[in-house]
Amino acid sequence: MALAASIAALGLIIHSHYGQYLYGAGQRSGVISEAAADASDKPQPVALTPSEENRYRALSEFVANRYRVSQTVAFDLVEHAHRVGRELQLDPLLIIAVISIESRFNPIAESVKGAKGLMQIIPKYHTDKLEEFGGVESVFDPETNIQVGALILKEYIRATGHIGIALQMYAGALSDHEDQYTNKVMNEKARLQQVVSQVLRRPPPAPAGAMRTAAVRTSSAYGSPLD
Repeated sequence: MALAASIAALGLIIHSHYGQYLYGAGQRSGVISEAAADASDKPQPVALTPSEENRYRALSEFVANRYRVSQTVAFDLVEHAHRVGRELQLDPLLIIAVISIESRFNPIAESVKGAKGLMQIIPKYHTDKLEEFGGVESVFDPETNIQVGALILKEYIRATGHIGIALQMYAGALSDHEDQYTNKVMNEKARLQQVVSQVLRRPPPAPAGAMRTAAVRTSSAYGSPLD
């Protein structure tokens, strides 16, 4: 009995004096347990279906080869574009095509006009949207940039009822009656659709041709803050 009591007492002394080294200072102060609790509150990634996995893998391989970026990074961006597309009911291939034309998948791209990130957002025009993600400093965060850029594009589509005009507005190019920006984006989207079609083993849809917007555009009605 005396021996057992001595061993128990020794254990208490060791725990009292050296517990922080045995178990970690963070756990002693509750930091680890709090971090674990915070992590448990965050939504966990949803497992991809085989079809989604194949689609994202093919698209990310295309993006990685075409724009010389890491395939791992490309996969994450492709997956996020699809998630945002589902949330906003916006074609994810359109989002990816805009990223391709705007920044070539460079998350720190910045134009002379102050457009920043993957989808080339000008923060001063969209502070309200960026505020939700921590302010204008978050514009270079890839996921935030895609979320906000897609939301801007969705609002332009809703306001105009026309994808071509919305794209010209997004580029600040309503005065371009040849719709060069729209055609670039739609051509890139067609390439992405071909990649998806090959994965699905289905023939790609027939090209729609150049999307003319000049005949229906009225600049006075749809002035863009990005002009």
